[in-house]
Amino acid sequence: MEFVEANGAAIPAVGLGTWELRGRTCARLVEQALRLGYRHIDTAEVYENEREVGEGLRASDIPRNEVFVTTKVWLDHLAPRELERATKASLARLRLSEVDLLLIHWPNPRIPLVETMGALCRMKSVGFARHIGVSNFTVALVEEAVRDASEPLVVNQIEWHPFINQDKVRAACRRHGIAITAFSPLAKGRLAAEDLLRKIAVERGKTLAQVSLRWLLQEGAIVIPRTARLERLSENLAVFDFTLSEAEMEAIRTLAHPRGRIVDWSGAPAWD
Repeated sequence: MEFVEANGAAIPAVGLGTWELRGRTCARLVEQALRLGYRHIDTAEVYENEREVGEGLRASDIPRNEVFVTTKVWLDHLAPRELERATKASLARLRLSEVDLLLIHWPNPRIPLVETMGALCRMKSVGFARHIGVSNFTVALVEEAVRDASEPLVVNQIEWHPFINQDKVRAACRRHGIAITAFSPLAKGRLAAEDLLRKIAVERGKTLAQVSLRWLLQEGAIVIPRTARLERLSENLAVFDFTLSEAEMEAIRTLAHPRGRIVDWSGAPAWD
């Protein structure tokens, strides 16, 4: 497994995303993923599966200090007292004394970011999180968060796949040593319609998913593909035995377009 280093954190480059995974399916997939070699599990309070993620972690028998666990605080809980309460509740559901990474899931313009960042930093200083970061933050929000934080931020988790250009926010994060975690790295099934990716996959003897994940990894991202199928776990992890050429990388970059974003809603920030 390769790692991405950011402001003191060493984060496994491939993790298991657990959005929409529920119940025994979630616990079984987390357990199996860890036994296959995954060492990074991503969840969130709003996913309503932290309990099952914890069950899968314990069932795997992998030592706790070998697994990087990320969870996220929902936007309704970003006032200081609510953030601490939500963090403690997540830890209770996971049955962990700390998470490796605690993120603000979405910004909330109704709550001053300076107050949220103060509370988030406190979660690190009191030992509830080894590292902290943000998710779905724009360039302006990244700059504001860094300014308001007394602890280093290690990740901005954002939507990223071949159909969306994230150069602006990536540059902002790079200035501050913040890594990018790409959610929806497989574009929710839209890869299948792209001839270029299919051509590269055939030539490489790889799947469309593996090509997209490899492209993101070479761009410097951490990737957290989600799957509900056990057979896909091994496929999504088998991305370290080939390298895309610069010509292939550049060709894939040209697939980005203004309507490439998938995860968007009325409460989202004004995207860069």
